[in-house]
Amino acid sequence: MPRITRLPLVGLVAATLLAAGCTPPVFAPRTERGAAPVPAGSAAAWKPCPETARQVARRTAPSMTYECATVSVPRDWLAAGSPGTGASPSPSGTFEIALLRARSTKQRDRIGSLLVNPGGPGASGIDTAVYLSFGPAFGGLPDEITRRFDIVGFDPRGVDRSSPVKCISDADLDANFGYDPDPRGQSSFDGLVALNKRIGSGCAGRYGDQLRLYSTEQAARDMDAVRAAVGDEKTTYLGYSYGTLLGATYAQFFPRNVRALVLDGAVDPRQDAVAGSESQAKGFERAFDNFAGWCARTAAKCPIAPDARAAVTEAIDKARTDPAKGNDGRAATPGWVLYSVISALYTESRWQDLATAIARLRNGDPDQVFTLADEYAERDPNGHYSNLFDANLAVSCADEPSRPTVARVRQLQSQWREKYPLFGPPLAVGLLGCAEWPAQRDPYPTGAATGAPPIVVVGTVGDPATPYEQTPRLAEMLGVGRVLTWEGEGHTAYPQTPCITSAVDAYLVELTVPREGLRCPAR
Repeated sequence: MPRITRLPLVGLVAATLLAAGCTPPVFAPRTERGAAPVPAGSAAAWKPCPETARQVARRTAPSMTYECATVSVPRDWLAAGSPGTGASPSPSGTFEIALLRARSTKQRDRIGSLLVNPGGPGASGIDTAVYLSFGPAFGGLPDEITRRFDIVGFDPRGVDRSSPVKCISDADLDANFGYDPDPRGQSSFDGLVALNKRIGSGCAGRYGDQLRLYSTEQAARDMDAVRAAVGDEKTTYLGYSYGTLLGATYAQFFPRNVRALVLDGAVDPRQDAVAGSESQAKGFERAFDNFAGWCARTAAKCPIAPDARAAVTEAIDKARTDPAKGNDGRAATPGWVLYSVISALYTESRWQDLATAIARLRNGDPDQVFTLADEYAERDPNGHYSNLFDANLAVSCADEPSRPTVARVRQLQSQWREKYPLFGPPLAVGLLGCAEWPAQRDPYPTGAATGAPPIVVVGTVGDPATPYEQTPRLAEMLGVGRVLTWEGEGHTAYPQTPCITSAVDAYLVELTVPREGLRCPAR
């Protein structure tokens, strides 16, 4: 759920590709690329950038070309006017939105651009477009999609290559991830409050009242500037996780500019931060129970069988008093252990990695725990972080209209410990990030996309990050949503099974809406 700042849920598209056998790394060095910025409403000035694909994935995909561009957008659309109107730039200046276009050399009968967003908020759409360009053999998009569409990724404002927001030190991020996920003593809880205050104050000191401009509402208006820049009359969009919220917001603002929207891993925009956090706690507990059940059934593949929950709980408890040291000198404190679990629960293909990591930790070796946790955190081997969590905090807190008090967070921590033993307390204390955020808010709308065509909303029954219950709620809110269900595990569904892939492809290409109530089997 994107509003959570200590546990932001990123659409780990790259991790899914790795699990499918793709050689590119999950995370790669970031760099600014592209032509000189062009004003919103102008055509993008593309230039070749195969080096960007190589930086992200170590190589380029066969039969694919890569081009980059940058579009200037007003920092404050409400002050400058809607995108495409030719309004004057915002008095507060502009942001530069970075784009990458992957185009197949085998393209034919081109429909237009497929705009992609992986979620977060804070994840890079440019990186995602590169990964998806590698095709079905590596977990990427089907050939039919790359033959008919340009795959266009964009980094939303504040993210990675698009005027990135960076205001959290590596040391504070290490402290955040390593902190006890359930600080029971008052002094330990107060220490976490102080850490969140320090982070919030640092970001406010650097960006001031500009922080509210990283909101989803502003980013959705940027999307229409991107539509115009790539030359499409209407938008075709694939959004994962938080990307469903961004897409839903776009559909409310620009319903008549929508051609087709696929929203996979749905977020319910109408739930507040507390409800969203509790929903996620429930989702992760359910996903962990599914993992534990797999362990019990396939003990030969699960070295922590037969009781995976007991093994993980014991590992976290031991890490509080006697944390193992990794090869890089880090102590595998409880937070790192929990984040390794969270990272692995995003996709069923990492369950065996998680079991092995906990088993090795039990024997004093935490390195695989750190590998899993660092993938989630976007922490490189030198201890440096991308700006994923800086952007996540800025966007999530700008979006949130209300905030719980510190006392309320403390109360929820205790209550949720009883209901959701592993994930309730960390999701409760995760609310402290926005509770201590000093900047103004700019909440997104929560209404129907009146005038838009049918929008496909995809949900996965075993999704821990955006629990399935949110799927019909988003579809109902939009008024034009059509639910497509995958009875599988992990975060997001397309293009993981033939049934889901066939239904989504037909919608994207032919605008054939999946039949009402379509449910795709796990296998």
